[in-house]
Amino acid sequence: MMTTTTLLEEITTSEGQEIHDPATGELIGHAPLTSAADLDDAVARALHAQVSWAATPDGERQAALHAAADAVEAHAEELAQLLSREQGKPLNGPNARFEVGACVAWLRTAASIPVEPEVLVDDESGYAELHYRPLGVVGAIGPWNWPMMISIWQIAPSLRMGNTVVIKPSEYTPLSVLALVKVLNSALPADVLIAVPGDGSLGRKLTEHADIAKIMFTGSATTGKAIVKTAADTMKRMTMELGGNDAGIVLDDADPQAIAEDLFWGAFINTGQTCAALKRLYVPDSIYDEVCHALTEVAAKMPMGIGLEEQNVLGPLQNAKQRDIVARLVDAAKDSGARVLIGADPDEDAPGFFYPATLVADIDPQNPLVIEEQFGPALPIIRYTDLEQAIAWANGLEVGLGSSVWSSNPERATEVAARIEAGTTWINKHGAIDPRVPFGGAKQSGFGLEFGLQGLKEVAQPHVISR
Repeated sequence: MMTTTTLLEEITTSEGQEIHDPATGELIGHAPLTSAADLDDAVARALHAQVSWAATPDGERQAALHAAADAVEAHAEELAQLLSREQGKPLNGPNARFEVGACVAWLRTAASIPVEPEVLVDDESGYAELHYRPLGVVGAIGPWNWPMMISIWQIAPSLRMGNTVVIKPSEYTPLSVLALVKVLNSALPADVLIAVPGDGSLGRKLTEHADIAKIMFTGSATTGKAIVKTAADTMKRMTMELGGNDAGIVLDDADPQAIAEDLFWGAFINTGQTCAALKRLYVPDSIYDEVCHALTEVAAKMPMGIGLEEQNVLGPLQNAKQRDIVARLVDAAKDSGARVLIGADPDEDAPGFFYPATLVADIDPQNPLVIEEQFGPALPIIRYTDLEQAIAWANGLEVGLGSSVWSSNPERATEVAARIEAGTTWINKHGAIDPRVPFGGAKQSGFGLEFGLQGLKEVAQPHVISR
């Protein structure tokens, strides 16, 4: 069995981009950099391999994905250790080991869902059926927050449907994805999956490339809009999973103690660095103080520190830029008179990009911490007296990825959930994605669906045969 050291030795170079541990500053290794010529070669190889991969029977493609899942399971701890070092997330809690396990779950689910031709018309007027054919080469561009798991969201359905994949990992977390791809490729045919590490300029070349049939991107709305523009000339198909700033609404019949821990993890999973994390919480005046107190108690007992230390469940921000965004927004909230319940006092002299878990109460609903996506361990808690106003606030931004409603009455919660403008609304949970259930954004949180049968269809060309 490979060890993490062996994986690192096989994916790193003696020079290239330096990759440092965001918790300690330690140099992990150098990531290779892909030139424009190397990218062209990778796309050409993937294009050549796609012909035989598309001709491979679906059952054999399914078996290959299951074999890839077996390989990830065999190297799960090695992958989790590297992920923790590079991304910063702890091994335990809903973090590194959880992420590697999710890779296995999404691979197996993508491999297992039946995809059959759909009969559209079958009567005296004629017969028509709908098939789903491969698109060609999928260009995947991944983020730094869940680098392995989101890469699998792009890779697994694309391969299942007969496409090949050229994937560019985030320049912040290339080693995790290079290691994952190496493990996957031990079970896959040559050149159906190729990683091309590099910076944003390489990503632009990928989106412009004439031989890329589809782009799958997870990241900021700003970058997503730029990708849409650069890919327009070649009319590429796209799946865009962009920023969220998810709202949660607590109803006045909720039990603060019963929901506090789920609220916390809805907001602070991956130390808040999740597109579909709870980022603004609306709480009725009648139970406002109890919710604030219960959340503070939960936050106070969650240890933060170096990810490789087993006791920790919260880690650093992945990079200095993101830490500075969180600090700026929390400082602005403090300056406006909002009340800090816990956190907001980082140790400026400590190594790493740590920012303490922070809860901010009595904050104006238009404060920057509320209306901008902080993408870190800070949650504003907004007081409301009128549920209609809370719903209007929740729907008031030009984003809508996830959302949630919290109540002791499921029927009432469902009625409120139906009025929220988002791709997903969870009840008494937040961010609880499932590989069988479609996931995508509303408004400027993107377009296209991932997961489930619908996600498989998104990486295929519909083809109607009518007679």
